[in-house]
Amino acid sequence: MSVAGGLHRAFEAAAKAGCDCLQIFVKNQRQWAAKRLDDEAVRAFRQAQENSGIGPIVAHASYLINLASPGDALREKSIGALQDELDRCEALGVFALVVHPGAHMGDGVESGIRRIAASIDEVHDRTRGNSARIALETTAGQGSSLGHEIRQLGEVVGAVAAPERLSICLDTCHLFAAGYDLRHADDYERMMSELGQFVGLERVCCIHTNDSKGECGSRLDRHEHITEGKIGKEGFHRLLNDPRLARVPRILETPKGEDGRGRDFDRLNLQRLRSMIEPSRQ
Repeated sequence: MSVAGGLHRAFEAAAKAGCDCLQIFVKNQRQWAAKRLDDEAVRAFRQAQENSGIGPIVAHASYLINLASPGDALREKSIGALQDELDRCEALGVFALVVHPGAHMGDGVESGIRRIAASIDEVHDRTRGNSARIALETTAGQGSSLGHEIRQLGEVVGAVAAPERLSICLDTCHLFAAGYDLRHADDYERMMSELGQFVGLERVCCIHTNDSKGECGSRLDRHEHITEGKIGKEGFHRLLNDPRLARVPRILETPKGEDGRGRDFDRLNLQRLRSMIEPSRQ
């Protein structure tokens, strides 16, 4: 949800759409610099959450961050930005900060994974005592981006000094674009098996629930409205009713606006998802 007019305004928009959990940006996601988070903004945010009853709350980190960068200047800038955003989450009571792992930019997968782990270690050192967690997001695998294989995320988790502070965010569009076919039972179970083997299901803290414009394995990161993309109803039904993921919040990152009949897309997508939940899972 947008935080235009103040971070606390996101709760009004979320309530209007019928949300019961929420994702925000804690600063402008396309700029490095941001004004200081003042005490009044923190109080307004926490009060708005309490009044709304909406939660848990997650945040998404800046798209500029690249923890795998082979260039020292960009990597240090990324570490500083991630530290700042994690501190903002701590102040606001946001429990997890979702971040794309990074791109190795031609320097190789193994080198990229080592740099991601070292970058996270540095952020953890700078934020000792914080309860807000970094959540590494699965990616579609465009270019040299890492995290399109669950195993790669597991390698990062295994390489950091404080893995207990690290979580995982699944993105259905990204998983599908990376080659995990959620529509078919065997492929879905392969994904769940990899999650259990490489990162641990208990580490999954958030699921970005988006349909995909691209085909399975296309590496195309283009989100689509629920059941209007290539994943379709079958894949979402399986994900929504999996008891192993029952307590994990689902976040929509589908396009905003209204359809041709004037219906709000957020409300429409939420209705479609909720209609697929079996009564025994509600």
